[in-house]
Amino acid sequence: MELKIAVLPGDGIGPEISKEGVRILETVAERFHHTFKFRYGDVGAAAIDKWGDPFPEETLKLCLESDAVLFSAVGDPRYDNDPSAKVRPEQGLLKMRKSLELFANIRPISTYKRLLDRSPLKEEVIENADFICIRELTGGMYFGEKYEGEEKAYDTNIYSREEIERILRVGYDYAMRRSKHLTVVDKANVLASSRLWRKVAKEMEGDYPEVKTDYMFVDNASMRIIQDPRFFDVMVTENTFGDILTDEASVITGSMGLLPSASIGGKTPLFEPVHGSWPEAAGKNIANPIAQILSAAMLLEHFNLTQEGELVRRGVEDSIKNNICTPDIARKGCESFPTGEVGRYIAEYIKKN
Repeated sequence: MELKIAVLPGDGIGPEISKEGVRILETVAERFHHTFKFRYGDVGAAAIDKWGDPFPEETLKLCLESDAVLFSAVGDPRYDNDPSAKVRPEQGLLKMRKSLELFANIRPISTYKRLLDRSPLKEEVIENADFICIRELTGGMYFGEKYEGEEKAYDTNIYSREEIERILRVGYDYAMRRSKHLTVVDKANVLASSRLWRKVAKEMEGDYPEVKTDYMFVDNASMRIIQDPRFFDVMVTENTFGDILTDEASVITGSMGLLPSASIGGKTPLFEPVHGSWPEAAGKNIANPIAQILSAAMLLEHFNLTQEGELVRRGVEDSIKNNICTPDIARKGCESFPTGEVGRYIAEYIKKN
């Protein structure tokens, strides 16, 4: 197979982990006789510095001309600490999602037996937890009408029936492939937008009689993730709730550096780790590349390269089992390895298996 892949390293640790994601894809291409062509673009603070725009037209053009986007992270303390900044790195991420019509964010959350003790939760609570959170990505408060004044500010949480139906279809499709259990998360007891979500979901239940559909208010869901994460199989929710819940769920595994995601929609699909840019670690070669590497696995699987994706996953599991890990997940009292060494180890596993 031949794929054109846009690589957007972004800010902070982005360039370091991006390098390892590309390394893994290059190794897979060589091992399975594929041709992957990589072209690089700017996004986030790096793009502001160069272009004055966190997602310039040049980068959008590159993404639209590609089959997939491998993205890393955006964010810079220069902007985080300046509430008056009119242009911010995160605006590039929102613009990219909107421009590429990436309305569905797929975030799988699963645990590794060797890392159960690294989770802040008890091992017996999280062992075998394995669920997917599907977050609507281009609607809600992040994209609704906004106003910011000296005495008053607001963000408008707007959803249309069409937006809700299309994300619910993605949720049901994933539920059909898994354990046929879908949880719709909303705040229908308070918010009008959530009542529309629940109304539409209730109407769609009949189209998927094999799936058990249940409903949960977002505050209850946030507690249930901590108390009993094994309850969930597929969770679907709106943009703001999904942003918060997926970050909460990500720490179940013991490190945000372990979790990948895919964003899909009308145009070029995008694959990225769920964590941020961690600017304090930039250049230190300590960032965990596994989330980026597993995002590359999701990229492969999106194009039905399932054998290739599975081999990447086995390589990750082997690195964890043998403690070829960055400091965040290394065994206590044992040596840890730099970002690049972890990537090299997994690439060697792919070559040999």
